[in-house]
Amino acid sequence: MAGRHSRTRIFSSPAGIVATAAVGVALAVGGTFGAVQLTSGSAQSGETTLDLTPTTAASSLTPSSPAASPSASASPSASASPSATRSQQAASRSKARTASPKPSPTAKKTTAAAKVLDSGSCGASFYSDGQLTANGESFNPNALTAAHKTLPFNTKVRVTNPANGKSVVVRINDRGPFIDGRCLDLSRAAFATIASVDVGALTVRYEVLG
Repeated sequence: MAGRHSRTRIFSSPAGIVATAAVGVALAVGGTFGAVQLTSGSAQSGETTLDLTPTTAASSLTPSSPAASPSASASPSASASPSATRSQQAASRSKARTASPKPSPTAKKTTAAAKVLDSGSCGASFYSDGQLTANGESFNPNALTAAHKTLPFNTKVRVTNPANGKSVVVRINDRGPFIDGRCLDLSRAAFATIASVDVGALTVRYEVLG
């Protein structure tokens, strides 16, 4: 319905009144708003007049469209987890492991035992004075040298004190001693290695080394 208009219906019986009331209820349930005015006619005619006048325009009867519900915001898409990458170190673990080569033991240098050419026992003494030895060297009392009557120069002789087992290897670079019963005259340092210099002289065991 467009515009404002008035509709009047006349009912002449109580049943018509009931029907009119039912129409009003139906219109109220349907969402229309108006005023129903029941008017009574003249007492002589016994007729009742129903004045139905809508108070609102037809356009207002149309139910307003419900407010659009806020659209559900799209849930944030799950970001793809970074793909696991195997490092070079992890990849190498799957390879067969080889034992690291063990260092080869270095051969120890072994000096061949000196060959004993001659041995014996005799008296030995020491000396600490002198300028030149028989082979032309300057005498050094702190060097491990000795004098012998006949052994070639630079011959090595091992001298051992049997009283304490101490020994020293000396090099022949001089001639002597010239006292009976003595075959070796040691430098002061060589003699101090096997005995106290306070002794002066003692019997030793000697070994001529080749």
